[in-house]
Amino acid sequence: MKTLEQLRREIDAIDDRILECLNRRAELAIEVGRIKAEEKRDFHAPGRERQIYERLTAGNPGPFPSEAVRGVFREIISASLSLEAPMKVAFLGPKATFTHLASMQHFGLSAELVPQKSIPAVFEEVEKGRAFYGVVPVENSTEGMVSHTLDMFMESDLKINAEVLLEVSHDLLSRTGRLEDVKKVYSHPQAIAQCRKWLDDNLPGVPVVDVASTALAAQIVGEDYTAAAIASEFAATLYDLKVVRKRIEDQVNNFTRFLVIGRKMSEPSGDDKTSLMFSVKDEPGILHRMLEPFAKRGVNLSKIESRPLKKKAWEYIFFLDLNGHITDPLVAEAVQELKNYCQFVKTLGSYPRAK
Repeated sequence: MKTLEQLRREIDAIDDRILECLNRRAELAIEVGRIKAEEKRDFHAPGRERQIYERLTAGNPGPFPSEAVRGVFREIISASLSLEAPMKVAFLGPKATFTHLASMQHFGLSAELVPQKSIPAVFEEVEKGRAFYGVVPVENSTEGMVSHTLDMFMESDLKINAEVLLEVSHDLLSRTGRLEDVKKVYSHPQAIAQCRKWLDDNLPGVPVVDVASTALAAQIVGEDYTAAAIASEFAATLYDLKVVRKRIEDQVNNFTRFLVIGRKMSEPSGDDKTSLMFSVKDEPGILHRMLEPFAKRGVNLSKIESRPLKKKAWEYIFFLDLNGHITDPLVAEAVQELKNYCQFVKTLGSYPRAK
């Protein structure tokens, strides 16, 4: 049986080999970046990244956890991409919001993540080339769609390049960490709505104040010993707060969906989703005919959402998510037929489906 010291020496030797391999991988990444620059190709390929994760997790024999494999290689790929070209990503800020967490989850810690004050500002940064990608929230599993994001797609030609699903867990944070000290609670209106029952049961009569973000709530509470914030555990670390209670959201399995937006359409990955926006002609039976092109070709629709047109009363824009890439023959045929019933059809993007 090996001694503790022998096992540690073996681990050190393995770590040395890992470091050697990481540096060799970095050298190859730099060479890939040079070739991409010469051929004027995009340095970031979301589909290729997805294939790496899936190949490694599928071939992982254990006992190292497969989810940890994905996390480790996300950071390796993030660092490698930073050697090919600087990866600047705009996100709906400030720091420590759930959009910030989604950006880190997707791009890793080596990307340059730049907070923006609004969803239109994120779109503008990408449109003007000041950021390569943007990250914005689009949907929450309990609170529904984020209307500001949908509205921006009516005006913007940016494409959806990826989606990120993030489990949203709300903690109650304060300077002291004691529930009895809380005389006021700050948070974003959506976070407050998701924790309403817990607040009523545990802090009845305590004023609850809406602010622009969960991160701003944490900033405010950092200077007030009688207040608490509903925010993420990451916000507690960033703003030096203590956790009063963990996971105070009323519903379990509370997820928010985020979109990664860029200037070009993503290549097929083999497991994609396509998002469309369209306006139909107002006539009897139009909704049935609108869905028929997809039904008869067996194209699965995962979501349909309507938004009123601001310029015309009682007319609507529809947003549709379907399984498949816009270049897939059946999807392309269905979309072409859909155009016969629409005033316009716009492909918002085809991108790898989030797991």
